[in-house]
Amino acid sequence: MAEKKGLSFLTIISTVICVVFVCEAAAPAAAIGNQQFFWWIFLIITFLVPYGLAVAELGTAYDSEGGIIDWIRDGLGDKWAARAAYYYWVNYPFWIASLATLFPTILTWVFGVDLESNILIVLAIELAFTWIVTFMAFSPVADSEWVLNGGAIIKVAVAVLVGCIGIWYASKNGFASDMSPKTFLPDLSGGNALGYLSIIIFNFMGFEVICTMADDMQDPKRDIPRAVIMGGAAIAIIYLFCGFGIGAAIPADQIDPDFGMIVALETMVGNGPLFKIVSILFLITLFANMASWSFGVNSVAAYAAQTGNMPKAFGKMNPKTGMPDNAAIINGVVTSLILCIQLVPIEAISDGIFWMLFGLSVVFLLLTYIPMFPAFLKLRQVDPNRERIYEFPFKGAMMKIALFVPMIELVAAVIATVIPLSAEEVADKVPMIIGLFVFLAIGEALRVVSAKDRKEEYKGLTPELAAQRLAEEAAAEKE
Repeated sequence: MAEKKGLSFLTIISTVICVVFVCEAAAPAAAIGNQQFFWWIFLIITFLVPYGLAVAELGTAYDSEGGIIDWIRDGLGDKWAARAAYYYWVNYPFWIASLATLFPTILTWVFGVDLESNILIVLAIELAFTWIVTFMAFSPVADSEWVLNGGAIIKVAVAVLVGCIGIWYASKNGFASDMSPKTFLPDLSGGNALGYLSIIIFNFMGFEVICTMADDMQDPKRDIPRAVIMGGAAIAIIYLFCGFGIGAAIPADQIDPDFGMIVALETMVGNGPLFKIVSILFLITLFANMASWSFGVNSVAAYAAQTGNMPKAFGKMNPKTGMPDNAAIINGVVTSLILCIQLVPIEAISDGIFWMLFGLSVVFLLLTYIPMFPAFLKLRQVDPNRERIYEFPFKGAMMKIALFVPMIELVAAVIATVIPLSAEEVADKVPMIIGLFVFLAIGEALRVVSAKDRKEEYKGLTPELAAQRLAEEAAAEKE
């Protein structure tokens, strides 16, 4: 029998880096200051490790195209699966929209042509990015290896280059900030610092996307755990190096959270050829990042629609490619409508458009993962006989603690992102709070409407259903 063809392990690792590592989030984390290093290490230990290892077990024990949504459905039932599917999906249009708002300003800096004074030109550029990404999502993932591999290489190159330039700049001009040991300790009195912690956790999200590509892998039971562990270690090192370069060259209170490393780069090298080249490469990484996320987001939305947990329109597949083209088109339409809020003449919206949209994307993505942890514990309880090629390393009370801590961190990160932690944040966060509640309400409405297509509500696996499923899978393997 011929060996199964599929994605190489290099492509899988590249996908992890392309999906999880996002250049635009490095500078907001660096804006925390030197204490970022404490929080990176702390959250790697308390969040990334338990989250990544839980995903590795779920991804190898439960082979499903629905990924995290299917795990939540098996553990907690349709109600929570529908909510998680909606949160997972809606974060994506907000994310595309936030990145689209970067293009007019960065292109203005690069080419020296004013593209920002006319809102119609701004929208045209943003919509062009949106729909190019949308059409890129029509291609099967196995045909897009060059996007995944190329995007990962460029991302790493840009991050490492900025880190190196930062260290060089600091060696010539001295460190921009106080580098005494006390500045590396956490300062919980800083409201802004607490708010930026959600960005660090956000930077760890996305490992489950590779689980939706299991059918395209040569050996998913081997490759998924290896990719989680090796990819997580590589990403953490890249973030820390890039953050150190930015933080060493620029005082934390001068790091721009909207345009991130691009502003940092211009501060260090000016607006010359190097700045222009790196800026263009940065924009290219945004295409690759959104394209790689689209494979997971669209597949999950289509799967949720097929189980009655999202509207039917999301579940329509392209008969030739097998891709969820309808979900991609809906993403493009919703993103376009979100971008049109810039036509509203409100200063709080126009001035902080990137952070408002990016913050909403962060919140909805983090909300998706909160029910995954109790679902994991429930599946361990009701389905103990399932073969687990990779098992979470802790058991009993230690396992519960290890999973409870990252769940609490997710809740805290959501609160820190949307709730004003100082008087200065109120004006900026009010539009975000309004947007959050509006889209939460829309999600509940869609959940209720979608449920009408189901004959009955699935309550989650029971020991009896788990045993029945195992028997059916064993019979299928014999055939």
